[in-house]
Amino acid sequence: MTAHTEWTGRLWLGHDYGLIHGVSGRTAPHSHYAHQIILAPERPATVWLEGETVSTSQLLIASNTRHAIIDAPDPLFTVYAEPLMFAAPTLREAVFCAELSLPALDQALRQCPRRSLSDPRIARALAAIDASLTDKVAARAVADTANLSLSQLQRLLVDHVGLPVRRLVLWRRLRMAMASVLAGDAVTIAAHNAGFADSAHFSRSLKKLFGVTARQALQHIELHLLD
Repeated sequence: MTAHTEWTGRLWLGHDYGLIHGVSGRTAPHSHYAHQIILAPERPATVWLEGETVSTSQLLIASNTRHAIIDAPDPLFTVYAEPLMFAAPTLREAVFCAELSLPALDQALRQCPRRSLSDPRIARALAAIDASLTDKVAARAVADTANLSLSQLQRLLVDHVGLPVRRLVLWRRLRMAMASVLAGDAVTIAAHNAGFADSAHFSRSLKKLFGVTARQALQHIELHLLD
């Protein structure tokens, strides 16, 4: 079993997806909003997936599926993709058929069809949330911006995005803070700018959603921002 618990390697970060090549290490059981794909070209990765242990070279972990990395070989490719934009079957087909390199996977994801937001109120709600991340996000204000009642907003986000307001805000704050740390900001500054109470709050949230602390996940990752 791999003893490594820190993420190391290169991260290519796009607007709605991220690609990691390197060591992911072991994690505690967790679930997160992003779809995750694990590609292990040299030897199978071993993953605990909702009560079962799976060893495979290609694995799609769909959004909000509880899992843990038990053994992750190096080199390993990991894809994270926003469910709001990528349907899991379409993502799986695009990535599983791609050559195993960061440029090839990036090209496959750029060409992968995106889901369309059929209801413009969703786009207005998401824009209102993103505009308020550095401060307190009031669900009532988001609902008003989207011309919805509070109950309509909650139902619309759960049905079409897959998360209620509170969890969606946390996910987008985490994404914002992680990108800030990887770009060179101190964890405390990144956490504050993304609306977390402090760096401990950010690290606890990261541990809950990714199974690792901020130090384990972000200290040894080399970031490349995609256009």
